[in-house]
Amino acid sequence: MSYTIGVPKESVPGERLVALVPEVVSRLVKGGASVIVERGAGEGAFYPDAEFEKAGARMGSREDAFGADILVKVQPPSQQETGLMKTGGAYIGFLAPLDQPGIAKAVAARGTTALSMELVPRISRAQKMDALSALSSLAGYRAVLLSSTLLPKFFPLMTTAAGTVRPSNVLVLGAGVAGLQAIATARRLGARVSGYDIRDAVAEEVQSLGATFVKLEIEGQDSSDSGGYAKALAEEKAKQQVSLLVPFIGKSDVVITTALIPGRKAPLLISEEAVRSMAPGSVIVDMAASNGGNCAMTEPGKTVVKNGVTIVGETNLTSDMPVHASQLYARTLLAMLEEFTDENGFAPKPDDEIFAGSCVTDGGRIVHDRVAALLS
Repeated sequence: MSYTIGVPKESVPGERLVALVPEVVSRLVKGGASVIVERGAGEGAFYPDAEFEKAGARMGSREDAFGADILVKVQPPSQQETGLMKTGGAYIGFLAPLDQPGIAKAVAARGTTALSMELVPRISRAQKMDALSALSSLAGYRAVLLSSTLLPKFFPLMTTAAGTVRPSNVLVLGAGVAGLQAIATARRLGARVSGYDIRDAVAEEVQSLGATFVKLEIEGQDSSDSGGYAKALAEEKAKQQVSLLVPFIGKSDVVITTALIPGRKAPLLISEEAVRSMAPGSVIVDMAASNGGNCAMTEPGKTVVKNGVTIVGETNLTSDMPVHASQLYARTLLAMLEEFTDENGFAPKPDDEIFAGSCVTDGGRIVHDRVAALLS
């Protein structure tokens, strides 16, 4: 018996990714699934309907895609979209359960079993399913390219007949996946790069990329939790951190911030004082803008100029690279589908560490403790 997988067109303004790409559709079809793709779903990522059909997909309406046994998406479903989901079906995709728990509540009301790609545990066996890391790497790369076009200077050392131009100074705040990719990209472009993270343990990784690690004298920096995310600093230490970063920010031509804590407002790293300390023409790319921003003067979704400093508050940098972003995301979904489906369709594994960690709703109930606590 064949089961269906639905791929709708993303409805969030500016989102150009598609959940599955033709190469992944082909593998799923060969494995016995019937894939229904909404017409035009891949246009933003330059995957025309004809390529999906060639891969074995059936093109259909929005209702057809949402009514599939298993729904896969990039952006979390809207309240209206949850009403189109198959009662008792399954959902695999981003769900923003810690930031927008109301979506999970609406999904649960459909009796849907939902696996959130944000909550895939960071363990070795789940690396191929880690969509956050895959897309964060792209975003870090894109942030540097964006800053290099906005900065009115060269990134690399340039020797000309009129003299030598010194390389630009780039500071990356946060050395997770996005930050490390930003450091590597800025170094490839020839900039002089520094990296900062509250976790001293990542200093070696920063230095291995040819960057200087910025160490601040903040007491008690045991700042990694079991999931590898940075913990929120105590209020007093957080204030101290912001103050100590000012001189490093002031000497930078470009600052890229990447500090995000799931389910919380992005921590403040760049104060108004720090922005004022930067030279006119400098650039800040705030990759935490979607959660409020690491910079006090960030305006989410906008690029603004404050005190002569350009502050970029883009909330979806991966959408600027939809071809490869869709490919990478689709492969993480494929890994999830291969793990939690069999010849009859969706196959829940409640005792599996990956399933248990990423499952938010099941049988009409919120089953993830942190999400349930937010809703209560």
